[in-house]
Amino acid sequence: MTFTAEQMRFWSPEVRELEPYVPGEQPKIQNLLKLNTNENPYPPSPKVVEAVQAVLTEQADALRLYPDPDATALKQAIAKQQHVDVAQVFVGNGSDEVLAHIFKAFFIQKQPILYPDITYSFYPVYSQFFATQTKQIPLNEKFEIDVSDYEQENGGIIITNPNAPTSISLGLDEIEQVLKANPDRVVVIDEAYVDFGAESAVQLVNRYENLVVCQTTSKSRSLAGLRVGFAIAQAHLIAALEAVKNSFNSYPIDRFAIAAAVASFEDQAYFEAQCAKVIESREKLVTDLTILGFDVLPSKANFIFATHPQHDAAQLVQQLREQGIIVRYFNKPRINQFLRITIGTDEQNQRLVDTLKTQIL
Repeated sequence: MTFTAEQMRFWSPEVRELEPYVPGEQPKIQNLLKLNTNENPYPPSPKVVEAVQAVLTEQADALRLYPDPDATALKQAIAKQQHVDVAQVFVGNGSDEVLAHIFKAFFIQKQPILYPDITYSFYPVYSQFFATQTKQIPLNEKFEIDVSDYEQENGGIIITNPNAPTSISLGLDEIEQVLKANPDRVVVIDEAYVDFGAESAVQLVNRYENLVVCQTTSKSRSLAGLRVGFAIAQAHLIAALEAVKNSFNSYPIDRFAIAAAVASFEDQAYFEAQCAKVIESREKLVTDLTILGFDVLPSKANFIFATHPQHDAAQLVQQLREQGIIVRYFNKPRINQFLRITIGTDEQNQRLVDTLKTQIL
């Protein structure tokens, strides 16, 4: 919808210039194969469903009351699963809200914050929203992050690991190189996809006072519909996030989300089994697409980033859509010939491969 300058006169000047984040499409089409927003193809743990039902049957009267503003039970469950202290855990309404608080708490500095030129597209939005100075660091010719590029003056650093949309991950030694080179600046490692084969930097938190690790339950725990994200850092950094949160929304997580997330963190066996299934499916899909002539970047995420040297990516996206399959396409320099494809079940992946065969061969 477009508005005139006369209508927009009520808007704050900053909002008039804002270029908001564009979320992945959520169309309502029957028999649609949706491989565009990196949702988990498997349901959450059965214990999650039981926990939500218990809120309705055993705690229904409590729904008239505000939830625990500290989400204490959830922090305790995360701390136990991640092997950290409760005081090192911060929770929010999805990792996007956690990231917003991170930008407000740490990144409004005189010097620019650093992040890759190809990365999670919410970072430029938050940078503009919070009037944060930024400097985007180009990925190398292999679409990798060169950590030596982050050894320069800055007001903070944020890196998605594995990176999105490229799917390539850094090792802990590389993350440590960034941390050691920036002892007086906050380094944020955004680990939305870490559970699908990458190494988590959580194990470095107690060694580096400038490290914040951000994660989500949306991907590996199949809770995208309930919006629970969290950060892990030393207590002095968590205190800053709590101050921002309580100045914005004291009750970010409702009773259903708290109960569901707690149950998910308590069912570690189910979590690990589902992650293993996604990883196995990913490797098979990479093999199948390689046979079809695609070049696929090495992935440690629940998606792949692929290009075909003989077929235009935008045309492939349209052809797939006509067959009821949607994948993510970024019409941006350097990556406008790539498809970002969420890993589905083996059956869903096979439908994608079979459809691509009709378009390519």
